[in-house]
Amino acid sequence: MTGAVPVFLKPTRNHYGIIGPIPQSEFEPEAIQAKIKANPLLKGVNLKKAVPRMLTITQSTYDGVLYNTETIKQMLDGYIPNLHFDEAWLPHAAFHPFYGAYHAMGKKRVRPMHSMVYSTQSIHKLLAGISQASHVLVQDSQKNKLDRHLFNEAYLMHTSTSPQYSIIASCDVAAAMMEPPGGTALVEESIAEALDFRRAMRKVDEEYGKDWWFKVWGPDALVDDGVGRSNDWIIKGTGKTSKWHGFGKLADGFNMLDPIKATIVTPGLDLNGKFDNAGIPASIVTKFLAEHGVIVEKTGLYSFFIMFTIGITKGRWNSLLTALQQFKDDYDRNQPMWRILPEFCQKYKKYERMGLRDLCHHIHTLYAKYDIARLTTDMYLSDLTPAMKPSDAYAQIARRNTERVSVDALEGRITTSLLTPYPPGIPLLVPGEVFNKKIVDYLKFAREFNLQCPGFETDIHGMVEEVGDDGVKRYFADCVKT
Repeated sequence: MTGAVPVFLKPTRNHYGIIGPIPQSEFEPEAIQAKIKANPLLKGVNLKKAVPRMLTITQSTYDGVLYNTETIKQMLDGYIPNLHFDEAWLPHAAFHPFYGAYHAMGKKRVRPMHSMVYSTQSIHKLLAGISQASHVLVQDSQKNKLDRHLFNEAYLMHTSTSPQYSIIASCDVAAAMMEPPGGTALVEESIAEALDFRRAMRKVDEEYGKDWWFKVWGPDALVDDGVGRSNDWIIKGTGKTSKWHGFGKLADGFNMLDPIKATIVTPGLDLNGKFDNAGIPASIVTKFLAEHGVIVEKTGLYSFFIMFTIGITKGRWNSLLTALQQFKDDYDRNQPMWRILPEFCQKYKKYERMGLRDLCHHIHTLYAKYDIARLTTDMYLSDLTPAMKPSDAYAQIARRNTERVSVDALEGRITTSLLTPYPPGIPLLVPGEVFNKKIVDYLKFAREFNLQCPGFETDIHGMVEEVGDDGVKRYFADCVKT
């Protein structure tokens, strides 16, 4: 909207489909300058004058990986004037010492000398706010102060003149709830319940012996009781405890996993991207859970994500554990789909006479045939070429200077919209970027998969579905007209 030219730092990703942290080396000013120099939209720009205006970073990632914000501030203080930490899923961290320096700002922490620090938090996600409740925290640096008038002018441009006062009130209530010692106790309770759940999952695994069971992604070692130490969750750079995440070599102590965010891994795929002979795609598990009253936050290929928010109880996560055990029993007995997912089969009758294990094998075989784990990893980590500023590309929609292009003809075309596959729900292209071969190959897979597995479609925001006169569904994307 502002006409800014985005320069992206590249994150890691493992073959489970879990988006990992941006390596610490990417935050070096020299590395950022190299990206600016390589950006075709900034060709010929004086690097000494092309100073980034703002760093925006997702803190935490969708699967709970946090950054040591003090390290980032020390690296970039004075180089980038505004440091914005998108803490949509981390508003609880400031209320418990467990999180240390792994959140944007806190008491008894030295402010940057020059750089302003911003944190945007979704109160409705982790605290007790109602839907859409959120706020912006701003921390002055030692030498620079917030211009409140200009900030308010910018804010009012994007908010309603008829605000929902109940949302504002819920922000106040949520803040009051977190006053110590009550707020500290609430966060500790969430951490304790999350660790109890992890221990319970491991206990069930031990009881099954060599038989299959679900894994909870995280450090190998767990304390036997209580919440333990935050150091147990800090990602190590080297040694035996540094390989569980699958992101490759990371800087020692730069990242931490938030224990209240639990990614449950289903059988069928290992951290190296190798498919087993049999597997259980996560989309089938989450549909099963939904019909048993358990709704998950996010679903990947062979993993799904849950959060232990404030107010979680042992009874609630026990319901999840029981449902997972029921799924295993139904899978092992290959129970008919009409019996275990009646609502789903009512809508998609082709699955009625299939067994649960048969359906899992069918989708798992498709994933393995297309090597989808490696395809999606390569796609997200591929080099993307910007051809226009996002604001200019998006403006083509208002000017009606767009063309609807079929998937087969997309390579080399410039998108006018965000392209966001679900899972994992992370934008793949922003307006102005060019479709490359890896992205087009993925879209072709999604088209084939959606045709063969209705009800388990890969939903891709930015793709346009049109049904032809022959009844066949075709896929297009809106691009800048050539």
